Amino acid sequence: MSFLADLPTKKIAVIGGGVTGTALIQFLLGKGSEVTFFDETEISFGELKSQQFLDSKAHFDFAIVSPGWKRTHPLLQDFLAKKIQIMGELDFSWKIKQESAPSQRWVALTGTNGKTTAIQMLESIMVAAGVHGKACGNVGDSVISMLDRSEHYEILALELSSFQSEWNDLPVFDAVAILNIAPDHIDWHGSFDEYANAKIKLLERTSCAVLNLDDPEIATRSSSFSGKKVFFTLSTPQPGELGLVEDLLIDRAFSPDPNQADFFAELADIKPTVPHNISNAMSAAGLALALGISHGDIQSGLQKFEVDHHRLELVLHHQEIGWVDDSKATNPHAAAAALKSFLSVIWIAGGLAKGASMDALVEQSAKRLKAAILIGQDRELIAQALARYAPHVPIYRIDKTGSVSGFMSAIVDQALALAQPGDTVLLAPACASMDQFRNYSQRGDSFKTAVLQGVPDEQ
Repeated sequence: MSFLADLPTKKIAVIGGGVTGTALIQFLLGKGSEVTFFDETEISFGELKSQQFLDSKAHFDFAIVSPGWKRTHPLLQDFLAKKIQIMGELDFSWKIKQESAPSQRWVALTGTNGKTTAIQMLESIMVAAGVHGKACGNVGDSVISMLDRSEHYEILALELSSFQSEWNDLPVFDAVAILNIAPDHIDWHGSFDEYANAKIKLLERTSCAVLNLDDPEIATRSSSFSGKKVFFTLSTPQPGELGLVEDLLIDRAFSPDPNQADFFAELADIKPTVPHNISNAMSAAGLALALGISHGDIQSGLQKFEVDHHRLELVLHHQEIGWVDDSKATNPHAAAAALKSFLSVIWIAGGLAKGASMDALVEQSAKRLKAAILIGQDRELIAQALARYAPHVPIYRIDKTGSVSGFMSAIVDQALALAQPGDTVLLAPACASMDQFRNYSQRGDSFKTAVLQGVPDEQ
């Protein structure tokens, strides 16, 4: 009996009751499996209620773990001690895909920053090419939910976090793109090496890698990869690379003639036209070319693409002052990319640093900073870095003492008192948001509301 056909006879544990866990439960119940799910908090799914501990007498045929659960978690250690097989959602989904949609192709993209934008660019390219494909994984719907539909997708484009890659051992991807690797989630992985290894691990599951040549960590850590390497760069491309020649994005990797150069976009096609977003477009184009999509369709898809909210989103430009929401900049690497986009910045930063250092960020950006408005639990890490590398930058601290809206209004009022024509007020926190907000979206939305309500028509 096949794996899929055998599911109604199985007792299965689902570990984690979030977005991925909920999708897994729904899929398994639909197949007639007996499901028990575990979470660290009490939550319900219909009549099912989460369990927090494993009954010593309980038996399961296997368990499926959601991203973000460490292998060292006591619950998982308990499962392993009882010799219960544990697989990640990606591995389970691959088993289902192999039987229910064997011709479906998967590509994957990861990186510390920009991966959501890049994978959404690829989805826009697939639409332009008339390919029935969908972005999923760490963005939009979970992978298993994409297989739990009557609609058949030719291609799934997976955005993968380091948490997802940690539990990924079975899928085989047509191509894998890695945008960048910089310190993030060190508190979860334990070290930068472990975090970076979770990203690079994806190369074990493909024969074609689309890699950022301008990122030294990628260039070094991918050196042992023996498949087809396609590097992309903001410099002039060599044979086998994608790159930039004046205002044209050029492909010198996918033509059978190594001396041929084909353009697939103009700089004006990429919005916003900032360096890290051009790299995003090149990574998406590399995956598209690996899938056989034409240069013309790539250009059309990039032209039609609109960047998601909270990613260098211009909220207001008034009296020659820009107000920009980059709340998605939840680590120093992302904040550095945002700061490089402007010359004179009133910087709003702080939150949960997740074990990251702020020194390199501040040192690189010091000349662009006019003032810093610091918030959140780990703001003193940023303050200390400013004292070391940008002592000329005045620091203003805003405490959260009431509602989210009142808190953000106080931040915007402080920025308003500092900003002058030619300045950009930039929310690029370099930190996660959960110490003060539900998520980065609420942080960005409250910033936008406070700006639109608080900036007067005349200054």
